Amino acid sequence: MSSLSVNHLLGIKDLKKEDIGLIFTTADNFKEVINRPIKKVPSLRDTTIANLFFESSTRTKLSFELAEKRLSADVINFSASSSSVKKGETLIDTVNNILAMKVDMVVMRHPNPGAALFLSKHVEANIINGGDGAHEHPTQALLDAYSIREKHGEVKGKKVVIIGDILHSRVALSNIFCLQKLGAEVMVCGPTTLMPKYIESLGVKVEFNLRKALEWCDVANMLRIQLERQDIQYFPSIREYTMLYGLNKEILDSLKKEITVMHPGPINRGVEITSDVADSEHSIILNQVENGVAIRMAVIYLLAGAQSAN
Repeated sequence: MSSLSVNHLLGIKDLKKEDIGLIFTTADNFKEVINRPIKKVPSLRDTTIANLFFESSTRTKLSFELAEKRLSADVINFSASSSSVKKGETLIDTVNNILAMKVDMVVMRHPNPGAALFLSKHVEANIINGGDGAHEHPTQALLDAYSIREKHGEVKGKKVVIIGDILHSRVALSNIFCLQKLGAEVMVCGPTTLMPKYIESLGVKVEFNLRKALEWCDVANMLRIQLERQDIQYFPSIREYTMLYGLNKEILDSLKKEITVMHPGPINRGVEITSDVADSEHSIILNQVENGVAIRMAVIYLLAGAQSAN
């Protein structure tokens, strides 16, 4: 397989296993590029990419921007907080104005689930979903699975637990889809109030006890509590959450095996994970950041190829 089966990256749900394999192989090549003294390739010198972020983001936005510049694309950055969206302009108008500037690809983060899909049906450009509400965040799931593959040799057969605020997390949903497609066993762990009602229908194990989850897994992916998405209080206090679901060195050292610790960031140190765990040899958090650039380069490069093939 030499090209993706899709013209947009809207969610992991739309990807075939072969698509994920192709993205990983392409990312392997780009990882070699970004570790060279000259980190740029001229692959997308004639491509213009607009980053549309209707929600605040630091890491994802920087990672996409760096990936685009490494590929020599022209980049337009758009932040909704300082734009005409505040004056009532619609999503379609905003994007059409940007496309009138002859943009080939749009990376969009939006607070509403389905915004990227909606856009893909109305504009002539490749769309990459940089996160839509609590729905999906496909490039994060790809870089997480890629990091597991890098650490453990393959994803198939690995036991991965996702711990924390499953209810409000787009990372959790995309990770579940991606890991299952690659043959991993997936468990979710967290307070009952932060578990979606439909979770068991996704074919994942559900565990409410942190120690049991850690004893089961090979990899623990720690999610932060998404206070900005919570309209009511889902647990008594941050302190109580940390006591029940926070990962610290004491718990890690008491396990009878070594596990790999991941985090999509940003980390709330001392809440879901302590500094001595985040910075320990168990952690591959900084590898995830580096792999994020390679994965996003791969996705952009492959979608640009799909555009030129059409």
